[in-house]
Amino acid sequence: MRLLTVPGVFRPRSDAWLLAGLLPSRLVPGGAALDVFTGSGVLAVAAAQAGAGPVTAIDLSRRAVVCARMNARLNGVDVRALRGDLFAPIASDRFDAILANPPYLPGADDGLSARGAGRAWEGGRDGRALLDRLCSEAPAHLRPGGELLLMQSSLAGVDPTLMRLGEAGLSPEVVTRRRGPLGPLVAARAPMLEARGLLAPGVREEELVVVSARRNP
Repeated sequence: MRLLTVPGVFRPRSDAWLLAGLLPSRLVPGGAALDVFTGSGVLAVAAAQAGAGPVTAIDLSRRAVVCARMNARLNGVDVRALRGDLFAPIASDRFDAILANPPYLPGADDGLSARGAGRAWEGGRDGRALLDRLCSEAPAHLRPGGELLLMQSSLAGVDPTLMRLGEAGLSPEVVTRRRGPLGPLVAARAPMLEARGLLAPGVREEELVVVSARRNP
């Protein structure tokens, strides 16, 4: 995949590529796919390359929407990129697959970045400000048998995600785990995360987790 980013749009890291690598084996060819928090459009482009279609991408950032459109053209795939907050731009539309790599980095407080690349990682004090919204709102936009594929860090709590998705009527499970060193953004906050009990003292690793949650047929 060829991928360009513009200033203010976060360049995909290992978490995005981990989720993108799963798409060929999990997406239904010709199934409608939605990428929320699209950023550069990497997951939307990967979904289209894997045979999904139509593919829709959503982001709150104008620059991200432009970037997603640009990367779709660059890779010769068709992606409809829309600007808006989570599912607002698609009203009551439903999809066979929803892909999400939301901001999940725990921060100093519950404030979320209003602009700039920080939108791609700031998840509020516990990292769950947008994760919890996604878990609550996604089920209404899945077709019967449809699947949500959600990427997150263990630092934001995997069990709360599984619980919320189950309470929302989906059947959740962890499909992939990968442990690795903290990235620079997380490492810079390690003392704060240790003080809150989100990171064990001296540990400088996290687990990247992909959660699948299916709606019953």
